[in-house]
Amino acid sequence: MNFELKQHFQIESARFLPKLPKTHPCSRLHGHSFKIILTLVAPLDPAVGWVMDYNEIQSRFQPILDLIDHRTLNEVPGLENPTSEILAQWLYEKARAVLPALVQVSVAETPLTECSYPVR
Repeated sequence: MNFELKQHFQIESARFLPKLPKTHPCSRLHGHSFKIILTLVAPLDPAVGWVMDYNEIQSRFQPILDLIDHRTLNEVPGLENPTSEILAQWLYEKARAVLPALVQVSVAETPLTECSYPVR
């Protein structure tokens, strides 16, 4: 039987969306307090009684966060058009390499909006 772990992170980043019309507010440079949620699914490790240590998730994911926290996302390779969808996919692809149990990344750019990749 598998368990689902979720760990939340928050970063501050600036971005602009260059593919939008110049009249759209998001085409201009602006910032967000992005909330990022990693979802991992795996069986319980009976030797310790958990799926994975949250501190271990943090330490493995931190180098990826460091690439985008307090940065202009458009300057990060692969995020030239940093929509929430593209950011969620980018994070998933990077994090999956260091967190094999990762099944989904969710990105919230505001308290009222959220995007998840991949859809489960």
